[in-house]
Amino acid sequence: MFKFTPIHSALIKLQKRAGDFIDRAKMTEHTFMIVMAIIIGVFAGFAAIGIRWLIYEISALSFPGDGNLLENIISQPWYVIILVPVIGGAIVGPLIYFFAPEAKGHGVPEVMQAILMKGGRIRPRVGLVKALASAITIGTGGSVGREGPIIQIGSSIGSTVGQFFNVSHSRLKTLVGCGAAAGIAAAFNAPIAGALFAVEIILMDFAIVQFSPIVISSVVATVISHQFEGNFAAFQVPEYALVSPYELIFYFALGTAAGLASYLFIKVLYYSEDLFDNRINIPDWAKPVIGGLGIGAMALLFPEIMGVGYDSINRALHGDMLWHLALGLIFLKILATSLTLGSGGSGGIFAPSLFMGAMLGGFFGVGVNWLFPELSGNPGAYALVAMGGMVAGTTRAPITAIIIVFELTNDYNIILPLMITCISSMILSTRLSRESIYTLKLLLRNIKLKEGAEINVMEGIPVGNVYSSDYMPLSTTDNFSEVVNKIIRGRGSYFPVLDESERLQGVITTIDVKDHLFERDTLQYLLIAGDIMRQIYRTVTPEDSCQRALDIMRRTDVEGLAVVDPEDPAKVLGVIWQSEILKAYHREIEVKEIASRLASSITMKEDEPTVQFMEGHAIQEVKPPASFIGKSIRELNIRSVYHVDVLSIKTADDGRGETVKAIPDADHVIQEGETLVVAGEIRNINLLRAAG
Repeated sequence: MFKFTPIHSALIKLQKRAGDFIDRAKMTEHTFMIVMAIIIGVFAGFAAIGIRWLIYEISALSFPGDGNLLENIISQPWYVIILVPVIGGAIVGPLIYFFAPEAKGHGVPEVMQAILMKGGRIRPRVGLVKALASAITIGTGGSVGREGPIIQIGSSIGSTVGQFFNVSHSRLKTLVGCGAAAGIAAAFNAPIAGALFAVEIILMDFAIVQFSPIVISSVVATVISHQFEGNFAAFQVPEYALVSPYELIFYFALGTAAGLASYLFIKVLYYSEDLFDNRINIPDWAKPVIGGLGIGAMALLFPEIMGVGYDSINRALHGDMLWHLALGLIFLKILATSLTLGSGGSGGIFAPSLFMGAMLGGFFGVGVNWLFPELSGNPGAYALVAMGGMVAGTTRAPITAIIIVFELTNDYNIILPLMITCISSMILSTRLSRESIYTLKLLLRNIKLKEGAEINVMEGIPVGNVYSSDYMPLSTTDNFSEVVNKIIRGRGSYFPVLDESERLQGVITTIDVKDHLFERDTLQYLLIAGDIMRQIYRTVTPEDSCQRALDIMRRTDVEGLAVVDPEDPAKVLGVIWQSEILKAYHREIEVKEIASRLASSITMKEDEPTVQFMEGHAIQEVKPPASFIGKSIRELNIRSVYHVDVLSIKTADDGRGETVKAIPDADHVIQEGETLVVAGEIRNINLLRAAG
C-alpha cells in the first residue's frame, strides 16, 4: 500500500515531541485528562461550526432563494425538487461505500460499537467522510439531522487525539465521550445536555472520574460556538406557563402518544434498513439514489419533510402549524427519515425526533385546547414538551431529553410536565420494544449490549484458546460395558464417538446411557456405542468464538462440544467444556481490568514501575533475560514455569518513543529492547528476573 512517508515521519516526530512535553510537564492523570478535554472541545467546537457552514452552503446551492430553506424549496420548479435529492444520493453513496462505510446511517451506534468492541478506536478518516456525506445528504434535502453527524465527528476527534497521545483504552473511551459531548453541546448550545448525552448513551457510565473531563469538553465546545456564531438558540422557544394542575394529566397522555410514535419510528426505520440491505439487489453505492428519488417525490406535496426541518419546528412551537398538516407530518417524517437512512444516506435521528415531537405536540395541543380551553396552555407548549418526549422514547435517555429542552427554555416551570412526558414516553416505548433506536442497530450486528459486557468479551475469546486436546474418545464398536467404564474414567458428561479411522461419527452424553444402566448386565455385550450415540450433533472450530460455543451448548443441553478441523469436520481436535469457557471469561475480565489500570500508569510515565495490588503480589516492569530473546511467550511457557502473567509489553520503537502492547498473544516473540510487564508473587517475579 502506498504511504505518504514524509507526512508519516512528521506525525511520528510530532507525536514524540508531544510525549516528551507531557513527560517534562510531569502531569498527573487528572491534569492530563483535563488538557485533553480542552483540546477535544476546541476541535469539536470548530468542527460543529464547520459542518453547519457546509450544510448551509450546500443548501443554498441546491435550493437558491432569498427566504428560509423551506420557502426556497417551495419556490423551486418541480423537477429541481425531485432531481436535487437524487444527485445528492448519487454523490453520497460512492463516497461512503469506497472511503468509510462507518459513515453510513445516523452515526451514534457506530460510536457505541467502537467503545464496546474496539476500545474507543475510530479511524480518523471517518470524521471527514461523515462531515462531507452528511452535509451533502442534508443540504440536498435528505430527511435527517445534523446532530448525529456532529456527535460522530466529535467522537472521531476524541479518538484521534487519544490515539495520537497513545492513551490506555479506558482513557480513550473517556476522550471519545468528550468528543460526543462537545458535539451535542455545540449543536444545541446546551453544554449540560451534551455531557449527560455522552455518559447516558455513549459511555453508559456516570462515574465521576469520567464525568469531569466530559463536562469541560462540552463547555469549551459551547464557548467556541458562542465566540464565532453568537449565543444562538437552536429554536425560537415561546414562553411557557402551566395553566392548571389538571394539565399534568394531559402531559401524561402526551407522553403515551410520544411513546407510541417513538416505537413506530424505530420499527419503520429498521424495516427500511432491512429492506434496502437484504431485499433490493443493486450495488450499495447506488441505493441512496432510490432514497433521494423517494424524498423528492414526497417533497412535491410536503416540502416540510426535507432537511433538518427547523423552520417547521419553529412554526409548531409558535402554534402556526395547521393541526391536520401536523398530524400528517408525523408519519411522513417517519417515512422520509427511514427512507433516507435505510437507503444509505448519512445523518442523525435527533432532529427528526424533535420534528416528530413538535408535530405531535402541536396536533395534541390543538385538540386539548379545543376540548378543555380553560385548563390547557397554547399548542406551542405541548409541541415543546413533546420534543423531549419523542427523544426520550427513541433514545431511552430521559435525563438527556429533559435537560436539553430545559436548556432550550431556561424556564424551571417546564420541568414537571417535561419529566412526566419524557418518563411516560420512555416507559411505554420500552414496554413495546426492549431496544432503543441506537441499541437495536448493535443487536442486529450481534452486539448484545443489554445483556452486559460479558457477551462481548466472550465474542473476543476464540475456542482455539480454551479447548483441551486431552479428552476421552469412545469407539463406535465399544460395547455398553466399555462405554460405561470410559465415561466413569473420563471427564465431564460429553464424549465424541470415533470410528476405526478416528473419524467423528456421533456423540454420547451421560443422559444417553442413563436409561440403559438398569439393564447393564443384559446389554453389556449386545449394545455398542454406535447404537447409543447421537448422530445429529453440533461442533465448533478453533476459529469460532466461545460465545457461539456457549449458545450451542445451551440450545442442545450439553456441557461440552467437539472441536473439529475447519477443513475436515470429521477430524476431532479436542473438546471444549462449559466450565473452561467460564474460567477463561473470568481470567479475561481480571486481566483486562489489571492491564487497563497498569496501562494508565505506564502511559503517564510514573516514576515507580511497581504496583502492589495485594500482600506479596505486585505488577512490575522486567527486562527479559537474554535466554528469552527470540522466543515466543508460548515457547517459554512463562505462566507454567515462573507462575507469573505477562500483562503487557513496552516496546522501544526506533527512538520514536515507547508503545504499549496490552495483553499480548502467546505467539508474541520477545525482542531486544522490550520490557515485560508481569504480575504475580514478588518472589516469582524475582526468579524470572534472575533467569539465565
